[in-house]
Amino acid sequence: MTTILGIDAAWTVTQPSGVALVSSTAGNWRLMFAGSSYRHLLAHADERLISTSRPSGSVAEAAALLAAAGKIAGAPVELVALDMPLSLEPITSRRVSDNLVSAAYGARHCSTHTPSAIRPGKISDDLRRGFERCGYGLLTTEVGVPGLLEVYPHPALVELMSAKRRLPYKQGKTCSYWPAENPANRRTKLFETWRAIVARLDQKIPGASVVLELPPFEAPAWRLKAFEDMLDAVICAWVGKCVFEGTAVPFGDDASAIWIPQSELLASPQGRPADDPPSLAGSAKRLTATVPVNTSR
Repeated sequence: MTTILGIDAAWTVTQPSGVALVSSTAGNWRLMFAGSSYRHLLAHADERLISTSRPSGSVAEAAALLAAAGKIAGAPVELVALDMPLSLEPITSRRVSDNLVSAAYGARHCSTHTPSAIRPGKISDDLRRGFERCGYGLLTTEVGVPGLLEVYPHPALVELMSAKRRLPYKQGKTCSYWPAENPANRRTKLFETWRAIVARLDQKIPGASVVLELPPFEAPAWRLKAFEDMLDAVICAWVGKCVFEGTAVPFGDDASAIWIPQSELLASPQGRPADDPPSLAGSAKRLTATVPVNTSR
């Protein structure tokens, strides 16, 4: 069995982080769990009822998350796919990986945020070190398990959906996406986008359409954000699956890399079968920069 944990990590401890768990047996993948906070994962592992109240932020403890995910899956986690700037060196400004992704995807409105020593700062360092202590070192050039990956949902979604530009799926930005529409029409368009993403994910990871049930149309904004966080976590887990199968490549250098699926590899998979030994994955083709760029989304 192969198990991958996806995390849409918040850059502050006050905001919740989405989590998702996918696994495969004999190459058959399925989405096992998706939640809108670390506490949801821990509660599900303990077979406790998950609260329907507003999710809250908390400090991530790598060992506890891995133990809970392993208990749910019935097998240890092999890859952790995390949406947060990660590096083997101190993060003080834009990294090679940020510049590479912005150069490759900026025209499709998928440039990266600019990290700093403050944001995400200590949260990023603690997460990386916590997973490292559990044996999950940061993977920047080669695929190996267990391991920790930095991923980025926006360009991953562009590749998943074969889209020309970044998808309008963030609930807090509907006014920017559709300024001429009234609130009800904006929400209708947002839900249409979510349905399309979930349907495509369900083709890649069966069970996604069941686990990712859309909230009621009239739900408050916090429930929409909670669903969005879960959706991003599932996208992170899907990217981890792509890395495992050899259909994603790292953008970066030896210190940091952002792994993004590539449409040509997805169309004609060159990666190994999902349950072959991880050493067969070999070295990924790393994309490296020659001229830094300073764009931000």
